[in-house]
Amino acid sequence: MYNGLNIERIASAADKRRFQQAMVTPAPFTLENIRATFGDFILNPRGNILRGLAEVFCDLDPAYKSHDKVRIGVKGLPKRVILSSLSDYGWGRDRLANILNALAAYQNKPLAEYSETSHFLKDGDSLAIARGVRLKRFANGNGHLFFEPDALRDINLALAEYYGEVLPDTSEDKPTEKRPGTAVSKDLQYYPTPAAVVEQVLADVYIREGERVLEPSCGCGRFLDAIRKKGADAVGIEVDPGRAAQARAKGHKVLLANFLETVPTRDYDHVVMNPPFFGQHYAKHVNHALKFLKPGGKLTAILPATARYDHGLLDGRWQDLPVGSFSESGTNINTTVLTMWAKEAA
Repeated sequence: MYNGLNIERIASAADKRRFQQAMVTPAPFTLENIRATFGDFILNPRGNILRGLAEVFCDLDPAYKSHDKVRIGVKGLPKRVILSSLSDYGWGRDRLANILNALAAYQNKPLAEYSETSHFLKDGDSLAIARGVRLKRFANGNGHLFFEPDALRDINLALAEYYGEVLPDTSEDKPTEKRPGTAVSKDLQYYPTPAAVVEQVLADVYIREGERVLEPSCGCGRFLDAIRKKGADAVGIEVDPGRAAQARAKGHKVLLANFLETVPTRDYDHVVMNPPFFGQHYAKHVNHALKFLKPGGKLTAILPATARYDHGLLDGRWQDLPVGSFSESGTNINTTVLTMWAKEAA
């Protein structure tokens, strides 16, 4: 099944490792399990190839995580990456193979054979023409992998296709005319937080029973759902009437308002938020949200990776989310989690 569906070419390096681990105790061979395991690779092969390339390159250098740098073009991306522990066996060689294969899958070239990477480790110029890369090794075991112009252009095009564009928040900024056929999530710059992301983010928040929690731009209430299960007193603010109604229908307390126009009240223990991703608009939301916290209160915000790597507008503790964390919500923009604390009273 794995070979017949050409998963070796389509799947990312991380997915291949997961398949290998799963084969130690394989699931029963049923239609349901086949659909769950391979369905997305069949329905969206190109999307998986692009995600695989993004995963590999985002691990190499923060610049590859930046939507802003990718949008600039090849001049915004590194011309080389540094690889450690390069030898005939081990982690460094595997990482090199992942880079070559992610690029080959996008370029529709044959995947790199073991013999090819072995020769490349000995002769760093051997793949300059065939694959557009050069390797310079050093005595300390490190290597510098250089990308030729055509290879760098393909990397840029692949990442640009995968990340797509983030559009303005038309609910809170100046309205723009909707384009026919554009998804609602993109028209309104609304990217609901996937359940897996909600779970991952809240695992590090430590909300206690009875604490007051605010979720600005709460949407349909996905964070509110999970916060309620912790026994906290949660309040949401949402500008869109339809989404506010959805959250209220589930029993949540939601104020229908533009969050940036609300008057801060410093009586919340936590703020958990997923503000608009467009441009640097998120910073206004975060700075306003801090004003709602009690002294020592904690803010947790999901932000575009550009907030961490490019803009420098906010300072706190950062933790990047996996590549493609918001794919099911309509965007492949890389995301990160910012944690900040309100200043203690003087």
